Amino acid sequence: MPPNDTRSLWDALDGATNAAEQRLWAADACIALQELNTGSSLDIKVSELRGLSVLIAASDQLAAALALIQIDGIARRLILCPPDLDAAHLPHVMAIAEVDAVVSDRSAADFSAARAARFVPCSRTVITAAGGRGKQEATEWILFTSGTSSAPKMVCHTLSSLAGAIQVDDRLSGAVVWSTFYDIRRYGGLQIFMRALLRGGSLVLSSAEEATKDFLVRAGSHSVTHISGTPSHWRRALMSGAAQQISPEYVRLSGEIADQAILDNLRAVYPRATIAHAFASTEAGVGFEVEDGRAGLPASYFAAASGGVEMKVEGSSLRIRSPRTARNYLGTQSTPLIDSDGYVDTGDILELRDGRYYFIGRRGGIINVGGLKVHPEEVEAVINRHPRVQMSLVRSRKNPVTGAVVVAEVVLKPKAALTTGSDNAALQRQILEACQRALAAHKVPAAIRIVPSLEVMPSGKVARPDA
Repeated sequence: MPPNDTRSLWDALDGATNAAEQRLWAADACIALQELNTGSSLDIKVSELRGLSVLIAASDQLAAALALIQIDGIARRLILCPPDLDAAHLPHVMAIAEVDAVVSDRSAADFSAARAARFVPCSRTVITAAGGRGKQEATEWILFTSGTSSAPKMVCHTLSSLAGAIQVDDRLSGAVVWSTFYDIRRYGGLQIFMRALLRGGSLVLSSAEEATKDFLVRAGSHSVTHISGTPSHWRRALMSGAAQQISPEYVRLSGEIADQAILDNLRAVYPRATIAHAFASTEAGVGFEVEDGRAGLPASYFAAASGGVEMKVEGSSLRIRSPRTARNYLGTQSTPLIDSDGYVDTGDILELRDGRYYFIGRRGGIINVGGLKVHPEEVEAVINRHPRVQMSLVRSRKNPVTGAVVVAEVVLKPKAALTTGSDNAALQRQILEACQRALAAHKVPAAIRIVPSLEVMPSGKVARPDA
């Protein structure tokens, strides 16, 4: 269980001294969490879901959040469905998770694969009187990995493992307002949702339909003090022209490599904020957080376990063992989540330089150039240091001699737009020269293309060809 022995999200809300101050804000709605003490967003008594395996598949993020609070501690198993799950994968999910009930704000016809499951409508408002909850269950939480082309793996957590990095006993004042670019049905967003709920803060939810500029304006109107997102989220925020609509005390990056350029850019915009980058994954849980303003992490982080988290580098890959680690994959007996020593192999590759470890890429994302390895993220970090570059994407292109070469797509900062073809060529030469100075020859892009934008996936990560 979490540090204060909270047995469910409901316990945390029910026992909070400042619950009346805690709110969830959506783009066009707001609910005071205290309303759930007397009412429900489900059209049944929540006790009717006791001991069941429940799939929460609401389209609306606020409706999903309210359902989470009410069902945790009642259901035997809670499956948190991401909003972009391919409908073709639904029958597989239903079967593997042994779903007994579907909670959704959509039509029951959308869940034809759930004929044997009970359908429970839910809402983003309090629609029925609250019923008694009775005895608490130790709910198993099922989260999805970020796979998109094939059926995603389902990862088994408990509230204790999910909340392991949260200092529950250190409750915040009602003036603390969290927000996140993530959807709370993903691990990164769920962490922020739990931080707000378990520590007594409020939360401003983002929306996939909302422009980054509009979201930042809305977050600023609610005086957001703590906010998180991926580096790609933050690069888009800086490009939106609305980054200064918020004045946060704490800015957090996770989900992708935080290179020095994005950390420096955020420090320039938010000089009074703590700028932190964290490592976490659905399988390994929250590993660590770095607040010194530098990319990478000190080698000293590996010397002693903090919060029960043990880390090591083996075969250049980061491995983590901790009470925050998921228990197992659901229904994939042939795929172990941990090794024989209890470590999760994250697949994130580290390189030690001058007493500090730096992330250089993912094991599965390597480009093979004539038998030589290239991590796209390593090249992007060099390109992103150019003062006119906002973000970049490095990928492979087939080559008859080497099999592949490296090419790059580059997005410029809003005030660095090109005016002539010669300006374009000059900038490309500058970027290439910077790469030649910093990288081995096989890592230098064979071509650079200036593009207006790069695709960012629903997970908040830049879309890579192998994603």
